[in-house]
Amino acid sequence: MTTEQPIRVLVVEDDPVAADAHVMYVGRVPGFTAVGTARTGAEARRVLDRTAVDLLLLDLHLPDVHGLQLARSLRAAGHHADVIAVTSARDLAVVREGVSLGVVQYVLKPFTFATLRDRLVRYAEFRAAAGEASGQDEVDRALAALRAPGPAALPKGLSAPTLERVTGALREAEEGLTAAGVAEAVGISRITARRYLEHLVDAGRAGRNPLYGQVGRPELVYRWVRAPSR
Repeated sequence: MTTEQPIRVLVVEDDPVAADAHVMYVGRVPGFTAVGTARTGAEARRVLDRTAVDLLLLDLHLPDVHGLQLARSLRAAGHHADVIAVTSARDLAVVREGVSLGVVQYVLKPFTFATLRDRLVRYAEFRAAAGEASGQDEVDRALAALRAPGPAALPKGLSAPTLERVTGALREAEEGLTAAGVAEAVGISRITARRYLEHLVDAGRAGRNPLYGQVGRPELVYRWVRAPSR
């Protein structure tokens, strides 16, 4: 009996912390394996020239080329790997352009393992569709596998608009923020702010360190995880 080959994923991400997290996420999804990482578009091309890849987990904002330009050049060079685009951009024009370049899914940063797992599972279902369709319904079902039924699920009690505001406040704070600081900046309670901050830590997009020098238990300072300067 033959064993089905896993779907081979190349992670293209210039932020090393995010790249490591994405590799770990891919490895936790049955039927997928990460075959490498690339920090730039040029490095991605070199990996693809020597390694068989089925799917790119592609950050659109690379230091040497926009992700969609990379996807276009890969298609022209004869590479046919599909693409799941990873981006913080919300420009729908970019989304439309990506469809013609093999982008089968978009994942907005920051995201959790559950969000990526859902996209990968749906992509696997889409790839598994083979043979001749019996009719329009079967074609529709195959395409529907790529479409999420609704917004990506956040932990219970968290909302996407508030998460976006918390993320924005944290990214703008070079020295970091405490939960109280985020609460004041966003207009939510300190307890709620901490829940969103811990979610960002779990997603690998924020770090935390204790702030000493105060009476009592040290307060935690949260900082956005940034790519190292080049």
